[in-house]
Amino acid sequence: MKLFSELPLSPLVQKRLAAVNFVTPTPVQALAIPPALEGRDVLATAQTGTGKTLSFMLPIIERLQKVQGKQITALVLLPTRELAMQVEKVYRQLMPEGNMRVALVVGGLAEGPQLDALRRGVRLVVATPGRLEDFLDRKLVKLDAVEVLVLDECDRMLDMGFKPSIKRIVSKLRADRQTLCYSATLNPEMRDVTREYLKDPVRIDISTELKPADNVALQMFEVSKDKKPELLEHLLGKHEGSFLVFTRTKHGADRLAKRLSRVGHNAARIHGDRTQAQRVAALKSFAEGSNRVLVATDVAARGIDVPHVAHVVNYDLPKEAEDFVHRVGRTGRASRSGTAHTFALPEERNEVKKIERKLAVTMKRFKVSAVAANQAAAQA
Repeated sequence: MKLFSELPLSPLVQKRLAAVNFVTPTPVQALAIPPALEGRDVLATAQTGTGKTLSFMLPIIERLQKVQGKQITALVLLPTRELAMQVEKVYRQLMPEGNMRVALVVGGLAEGPQLDALRRGVRLVVATPGRLEDFLDRKLVKLDAVEVLVLDECDRMLDMGFKPSIKRIVSKLRADRQTLCYSATLNPEMRDVTREYLKDPVRIDISTELKPADNVALQMFEVSKDKKPELLEHLLGKHEGSFLVFTRTKHGADRLAKRLSRVGHNAARIHGDRTQAQRVAALKSFAEGSNRVLVATDVAARGIDVPHVAHVVNYDLPKEAEDFVHRVGRTGRASRSGTAHTFALPEERNEVKKIERKLAVTMKRFKVSAVAANQAAAQA
């Protein structure tokens, strides 16, 4: 594996990498940065947490150094505010000063400061599709000078219904741009997008085998819907550590968090209808331990980066095996052990088996009686 110092990066970028102690590139960085620096389109299949951000941010910074003026030269599209904020943070970490300004364009934050930044002139825009399209419709931003487009977590953007927005945004860009596309999966819808937006891309696949980490214990509880709250309360009482609980709907997350708080468990919640301030506060209180429980929906899952989650609970069974991996991946990080508890209704047995077959895993099974969740789950 090459060192960053061996990659064809400018002295400025090398200096900044050394300042923030980045020495050895991850596989996706080592494979994606060289062709991206050459101006090639890149299609990379890589999971969250593999170092994708740096693999497109370094080529963007190199491009920005070569293009003069205040026009927007690079655009990064992401599915959620949290992810966009993380990408902007990486850029600011690498480029803490200078004239290559960045604007964060996302929903849930006041648009005034975002528009002020755009009017002052920025070189990089990090955005979610909804807010950016809104600005385009109102003629508040111009993208005709964009030379580099990044579609990050593209499969998640498609899952969230952003395909039409992405199409309208891309229609505003120059045809000879460079496009870098990152996705955890390459399903048929993703293949359509890559055929439409990428030209002869360099294909990189470091997705590795789709499965949860070996240091995460997998448990499955067959439980009726009305016994789920009681079972969760039992697990909270029996085990130590923080709990990240996934529900299928925003309403379900609200209802569950309120119930847990009523019975004495400090619980925060995060989903698409919460304001940015509420989401940031919920993540902060969970990371710092003020709230032991965080209830979340899948839309928010990939924006959650808390290093010490002891337990993940699939309160509602995820729809796809990929979602199962992303949820479970919030625990057992940095070689720590973790436990994933999956609740499944009796009629969901086949769905559980499909997930197990696709991931080549077997969950340890527990049956929760209709009489007493606590007694039936006592072995867990």
